[in-house]
Amino acid sequence: MKAFKVPHTLTLLFSMMILAMLATWVVPQGFFDTSLTETGRTVVVPGTYEVVEERQYLTPWQLLTAVPRAFAAAQDIIFFVFIVGGVLAIARRTGTVDALIGRLLEKHKEKPEKLIFMVIFFFSLASGAIGTAGEYIPFVLILVALCKAMRLDSMTAVAMTVAGYGVGYGVSAFNPFTVLIAQGIAEVPPYSGLWLRLAIILPFVIIAYHHIWGYAKKVKADPSASLVADLPCPLNGQEQTSYPTLNGRHRLILGTFLATIVIAIYGISQHGWYLYELGACFVGWGLVITVLGRLKFDEAADSFIEGVKDLTTTAVLIGVARGIALILEDGQILHSIVHGMSMPLGHVPAAISAVGMLIIQTILNLFVPSGSGQAFVTMPLMAPLSDLVGVPRQVAVLAYQFGDGFSNMIVPTNAVLMGIIGIAGVPYDRWFKFCLPLLAKLMLAATVVLILAVLFGYGADYQPEAALLLDSAATLAYS
Repeated sequence: MKAFKVPHTLTLLFSMMILAMLATWVVPQGFFDTSLTETGRTVVVPGTYEVVEERQYLTPWQLLTAVPRAFAAAQDIIFFVFIVGGVLAIARRTGTVDALIGRLLEKHKEKPEKLIFMVIFFFSLASGAIGTAGEYIPFVLILVALCKAMRLDSMTAVAMTVAGYGVGYGVSAFNPFTVLIAQGIAEVPPYSGLWLRLAIILPFVIIAYHHIWGYAKKVKADPSASLVADLPCPLNGQEQTSYPTLNGRHRLILGTFLATIVIAIYGISQHGWYLYELGACFVGWGLVITVLGRLKFDEAADSFIEGVKDLTTTAVLIGVARGIALILEDGQILHSIVHGMSMPLGHVPAAISAVGMLIIQTILNLFVPSGSGQAFVTMPLMAPLSDLVGVPRQVAVLAYQFGDGFSNMIVPTNAVLMGIIGIAGVPYDRWFKFCLPLLAKLMLAATVVLILAVLFGYGADYQPEAALLLDSAATLAYS
């Protein structure tokens, strides 16, 4: 019998678009009323769900037009990936990247476990503090090269990056794109409940580290144990056997890179910058390193184009991944899915309801991969529902964080994830096989935290006024 061959990642994503279209023919079409917040964001109104009077069927033609529309909708992340890839290629042309790798190898070659822990820990801190995600894309190929030199593999490089990002979002203490938005919608004080989120960062990082280092040890001992052993290295034969010395010019270029990151962080936290502004920062850095690296502008241009070409596949995957959510929105079933999944929670004990919220948020992240977008869709429903079932609103916010953050590591609709694995040359099915056990471990730990949070009344002192609680419960009870 012929062995089953897992389809190409692009085939899997387009198949999911087709399934999403078919779902719009079967799932009841409906919607909640919405209102605008003071910041201009759209929030659903609890208790207003209605099924549409006449079903509208999406056609195969609308499926096809969703593809270019999805590329347009994902253009910010696509072009950011192109820019970062091109600029990183210029940096490599100056010899800085290879010199940095050589220096890191001198310090950590005999202790790769230390490097793995440091990357996961610091990436999780950054994601938890300021919501960094796509900003890690420039580090992927550097980590791939480091792992190769340490007799590890590209899967380990991806795992360090994605686990840091996912854990950071999941247990975030300060993330303005998830925690602050969700707490604002739930009407609990900003940054309240901080002590618990700070306390669980390290345990969750250790869970991720243990899983990744366990895999990396096997690969180091036996390269054939690698999940990507049969695939070509994404470095395209550019692996180094010897590395240049990290000289003063390289250090200056690295200094300008750190300055670029600092400027980006400042812009994100103080001025609400996102991918367009971050892309501009990297364009500026590319011009600076061209001058500092004493490259001819034609050499820099050639390197930039080569870097962009290497990421074409990644850009295509990002675009098609966005199309899945687009189909669900066009078919008016996104709100129906949220409504249908939330209804059973009113019939189980409070601790089980909290775990149910976690499961719902995890599943919904497949359809609404944006952290802030998911908060605006789900938290207006989960906050009053938590009042009805006896779950503190702070716990509902925590369930949202866990569900959104951890599932970021595995849902194929997450453009940042698809960008990272695409750059590293790791097929989605191989990544799924590696990541699913890690996700299960994190979700189990999250379940324990939520149950204990309910039992010990975490956030009970931050509930809104009693009258508001009663109004919210009544709205749900009689809707």
